[in-house]
Amino acid sequence: MFRMTISTKFTHADLLAIPNDGKRREIVDGELIVTPAPRLGHQDILLKLALAFGKYLEQNPIGKLIISPMDVILSDFDVLEPDLLLVLNENRGILQDWVRGAPDLVIEILSPTTAAHDRGPKLKVSAKYGVKEYWIVVPESFSIEVYRLGQGGFELARTYQEPETLSSRILPDFSLAVASIFTP
Repeated sequence: MFRMTISTKFTHADLLAIPNDGKRREIVDGELIVTPAPRLGHQDILLKLALAFGKYLEQNPIGKLIISPMDVILSDFDVLEPDLLLVLNENRGILQDWVRGAPDLVIEILSPTTAAHDRGPKLKVSAKYGVKEYWIVVPESFSIEVYRLGQGGFELARTYQEPETLSSRILPDFSLAVASIFTP
């Protein structure tokens, strides 16, 4: 008896064919992941981060900040949509119609519907393709976890909490008061 198993792997072209319904779609190793639109608290934190980065980049024009939604195409079968990403000037070539390659920094704000994905498959595929830093913002604990790319993938460099000030190895003179993004 002959058996043939056919598995479907999603691609970026498949994503483009799906009607927009306000949900976020990503692909990891060809698997389609669908999550609902972010909640208000998530968007408040995203805005505060974007404003802090905008102020920093005005004085230190070292790269381009991009706020979701934006497809980051790492391969035909790996397409992510980070909450926030930064591409340094020396890597601007990946900024095309979408981002086609690994950003230097990815920031994810956890929510109940995305936490497992952001800490699991999304973290692993970001390391696989060479994202230098991956930050996880954890609203429940008022903290930010900073992961840096090492030999075997991402390593937790440090967890910053209120009232600490976060710094980054890839962003000279950057500082972010952790409390500033969690204040109402």
